Amino acid sequence: MSRVLSGAGTGIGTLMLSCLAVAGAGEAGAIEGEPRKVAALPARLIDAATPLKVDGVLDEDAWQTAREFDTFHEFLPNSGKDAPAALRTTVRLLIDDGALVFGIRAWDATPELMRGSLARRDKVGTDQDFIGIWLDPTGHGRAAQFVRVNIAGVLSDGIYRADEDESDLGPDFPIDAAVRRLADGYTMEVRWPLSNLRFPYADGKTWRVMIERSVPHAGGLLLTSTPLTTDTIGHIGVMQDIDGMGGTVAAVRDRSFLELRPELTLRANSDADGAGRHRANQGSVGLEINARPRADMVFNATLNPDFSQVEIDEPTSSGASRIALSLPEKRGFFLESADVLGLPLAAFYSRTVADPEWGLRGTWRAAEADATAMSLRDQAGGVVLRGGPYETAEYDQTRRTLSSLLRARWHGDGALLGAFASRRDYGDAGANQVFGLDGQWRGDGQQAAWLLMHSQTSAGFVDAPAAATLRVPARNGAYLSGKYTQLSEDWWNELKLEAVGPGFVNDNGFVPQTGIVKADINLNRRLGPHRLGFADTAFQAYEMEAHLGLHEIRTLSDAFSGQPGKQIVERKLQPGIWFRAARQTDFWANLGFDQQRGRREGPLHDVPALHFGLESSPLPWLARIKSEVTLGKQLDVDADRVGRGGNAVLEVALRFALPRGWAMELDQRVNRAWVQGTLGRPAFVDNGWRWLGMLHFTPADSLRLLAQNTSAARRDDGVSGLEPWADRQMHRSLLYRHLWRHGRSLSVGFARDRTRAPDTVGKSLTVKFQWEM
Repeated sequence: MSRVLSGAGTGIGTLMLSCLAVAGAGEAGAIEGEPRKVAALPARLIDAATPLKVDGVLDEDAWQTAREFDTFHEFLPNSGKDAPAALRTTVRLLIDDGALVFGIRAWDATPELMRGSLARRDKVGTDQDFIGIWLDPTGHGRAAQFVRVNIAGVLSDGIYRADEDESDLGPDFPIDAAVRRLADGYTMEVRWPLSNLRFPYADGKTWRVMIERSVPHAGGLLLTSTPLTTDTIGHIGVMQDIDGMGGTVAAVRDRSFLELRPELTLRANSDADGAGRHRANQGSVGLEINARPRADMVFNATLNPDFSQVEIDEPTSSGASRIALSLPEKRGFFLESADVLGLPLAAFYSRTVADPEWGLRGTWRAAEADATAMSLRDQAGGVVLRGGPYETAEYDQTRRTLSSLLRARWHGDGALLGAFASRRDYGDAGANQVFGLDGQWRGDGQQAAWLLMHSQTSAGFVDAPAAATLRVPARNGAYLSGKYTQLSEDWWNELKLEAVGPGFVNDNGFVPQTGIVKADINLNRRLGPHRLGFADTAFQAYEMEAHLGLHEIRTLSDAFSGQPGKQIVERKLQPGIWFRAARQTDFWANLGFDQQRGRREGPLHDVPALHFGLESSPLPWLARIKSEVTLGKQLDVDADRVGRGGNAVLEVALRFALPRGWAMELDQRVNRAWVQGTLGRPAFVDNGWRWLGMLHFTPADSLRLLAQNTSAARRDDGVSGLEPWADRQMHRSLLYRHLWRHGRSLSVGFARDRTRAPDTVGKSLTVKFQWEM
């Protein structure tokens, strides 16, 4: 067994901020006591022969005759107000033979203050002037595809899932966009192909849309075409109907689309360790196939893909914890049907598939039901995680496996019922299979969700003397979770209960702890706007909340491992406060009256601490600064002792516009976790540092330099007698990338990785060519 330092969790304060940042409004969102009706966005269907060039200039005749929508509202920082007259925004929508085309005109009285320069895709945030478009072609209000385009033409796109209230930036849609800056603002055209919008074949609900506009230099304004407030669950709870689509859906639903995306990867490796130097050259050819025979069916296949990440994962500190943490998915194959899959992290975690030989998946969407099925043949060499009450065991995957999943859902008005089956087959070494049922219900300001799973496992692992996978007697296990959320003008409250049986295993999912019962209660009292401080130093808080978080984990009795039941693993009582101020500034602080147990036989330790965080976008060149800090008593799990310590993370994003239209991005991240010993120095330290520099020459050409160090060490703490140790890992890489158009790119990169204790050095030169047909 070993510790797994694989990602960053979400603290209570962060959860509170993210929920408020994406909360949306109902159709009757109350504004000064009066309900506001959400007007439809008019659309005009144009003939296929009508010329329409996406160049950012709205000068074609079709634009002049299209109906205009210009009713925008302020969402941030003060939701419910009408948009300022000086920031008038208008939208026109045309539907041509194969796409939705949006034409936006944005006025600005101080255009010299507008922010926006070349940046990486999916890095368009509220520190930049942008237009966002959210589309829900199913009309269910459970998911939406979205794109944000800044005034330099850079895109962020992805899928938003309302059930988990989160945005996934993994998918990249073939959207064409162009922007023209003017003396009093800008104009923008966005063309969204119908081939990349997923909708039912017949009897579907009205398509829905929401337009947003970010104006950071005007106090961090975020304007929307619907009157969003923070008293309704979900960013897409209510959107505008698209009016005037006519027979567009019927006209395009039978059109078939086929995309072939071959890729060629050439890699030269050089590895050096105590046994000498080893060189290897390798080449691989991969292929992705995306087929849509008609609107409600999509089929995907991947053959021998190169799943190496474009960017390595950020370094994170987990302190002395033995509990694994999850990482977001970045590989497009797994993101096609993320909205249909719609399962909590525990049910399906795509990173369990490390290096597939091939993969197949199909997705079907109807007006009141949808389903997806997937199967992948994974090669040996991955990692399998198996949880326990106090730690996550990590095993080498020594067998080729077949991972399969089937998911189906039924949609009703305000309700959803789903079922799924999952299997990880290790051949003659056994298998793990999981069956589950889930459901959701939504009412006025309320949402409830539940999930029930049952597993049977006959595949086991051993670490020594050599890693192996072997068949073991089958064992059953169960998983149950439920969550209730209540949101109003005065309160945002959430209750979550989770029970994970000792024998529950989901090798296609993410289950870092088993044999436990977990309860979380978050109570948040909304206090409205306040002026904070004294006299001349006072400042305006646009929103303010008082918070109380309660959290407890207890063990379940397990005769198989000898684990006694009702043992407290972790208990937290955290009152706190949160507020939002100017310059997109969020601040939160919690007092932690917490307790933790490090091992089965160990005592329950008191670990009081102060938790606080700050996020802001203060200057045009200082796009974002974010910090999360914990200070106080910390549990050193391996030593089973408590010492003074903490956990701190600092992220800084810098953006610079350069001559000739070039741009520079500089992102830094530093994190540190530590526990003091009794000899005047830290007994345990875990550090990470990451520096990323991006030089953009054109929207199609960029150069990236990435440097990352991670290190951890244990010293004599004067008490436990544990053996001192230290390890360190370093990564350096340089990558040039040229993009012809969506799906066609050439990348050339050099990387150097070094580890110490043991001392090894690895170098690689990679050339990757991707094409779309």
